[in-house]
Amino acid sequence: MASHSKNNKILLDLVQQPGNNLCADCAASQPDWASYTLGVFVCLNCSGLHRNLSTVSKVKSIRLDFWDDSLVQFMQEMGNSSARAIFEKCIPAFYYRPNHDDCMVLKEQWIRAKYERREFTGEQNEFLQTYTLDLYTSTLWKKGKDKKQYLRRIFQLSQKDFTLRYFTKEDSKVAKTVISMKDLNAYFQPEKIGHAHGLQISYLEDERTRNLFVYHENGQVIVTFFNAIRATRFAYLLKKHPTLQHSDLIHQITKHSLKEGYMEKTGPTQREPFKKRWFTLCSVTRKLLYFKSPLDATDLGGVFIGSQDHGYTVSESSGRCMRSGRWHCGITLETPSRQFVFMCEQEQERREWLEAFGKVISQPMTPEDYANEATLRRGK
Repeated sequence: MASHSKNNKILLDLVQQPGNNLCADCAASQPDWASYTLGVFVCLNCSGLHRNLSTVSKVKSIRLDFWDDSLVQFMQEMGNSSARAIFEKCIPAFYYRPNHDDCMVLKEQWIRAKYERREFTGEQNEFLQTYTLDLYTSTLWKKGKDKKQYLRRIFQLSQKDFTLRYFTKEDSKVAKTVISMKDLNAYFQPEKIGHAHGLQISYLEDERTRNLFVYHENGQVIVTFFNAIRATRFAYLLKKHPTLQHSDLIHQITKHSLKEGYMEKTGPTQREPFKKRWFTLCSVTRKLLYFKSPLDATDLGGVFIGSQDHGYTVSESSGRCMRSGRWHCGITLETPSRQFVFMCEQEQERREWLEAFGKVISQPMTPEDYANEATLRRGK
């Protein structure tokens, strides 16, 4: 007969072992739930997603629920490492593996792909072939450039010429826009877009950053499209850098913003009135871009942020003496060519921006960073 306290102690010991001490699906620390049909330890958030896979996964709390001896024995035999060898056997290098701080649709579709559709066990090759088609097509809802409404658009990824095209009509023969994989980026922005499946696609157009905002009601469709973008961009990077290892290219495929939010900015003489702008900072490109509003299609300008060794510094500044600013939590960004002054509304926001700027400035510059710096200077 099963002993409640004994079995729970066994499970609590198991979850401390390497491999089990992080959530099997999002790598969150200290998982205290488990799927007793799959043999994996998961966090509270992922356990909720497992409940949606009732035909595949059944979950219990390892602390509060009663466990039969047979279930505990199965957890001892399986565990996260053994389960990973089965369910993550054939994951392509480009496929995005969500972390605990990623949006819900990414985590849900990752879990469904692993356990429900079994995409990575080696049994279902048709799923993996989808991502590497020469031509991949998906119909999505896209926000109009100057309007708020979303319109149906046909998107087409090509691994022949490494482009993303979109068409306004299904029978259109000429694309509205052709986007090169060279400078394309894509990442989920559900809160910003106002939809749980909202995806932002950014690229360079005439030295300016252009944003597309899209979504699909079906989570599988939008996440598959996202990974198809990653597959196409990864193929581009492999051709561009044939001597580099896959591990050296993974972080370049797509990238999150290090920090986004509103700040006020003034002009180059610092006598101009402060204006509220939406800023986004990327640690990979080392660019601080600003927009009038979060869903603007094109940036108003940008600042390259180099390393401290090259004359870039950031510090707090007092906003009390600054002209016309409504906010008074100041930041001064020094570059070799100009001093920038920004104002945050709250002290917490200033601390977050200072930390984000500091992370970028502390990173050494690469040859590509020098090229980006020169490009931004030419654009001024």
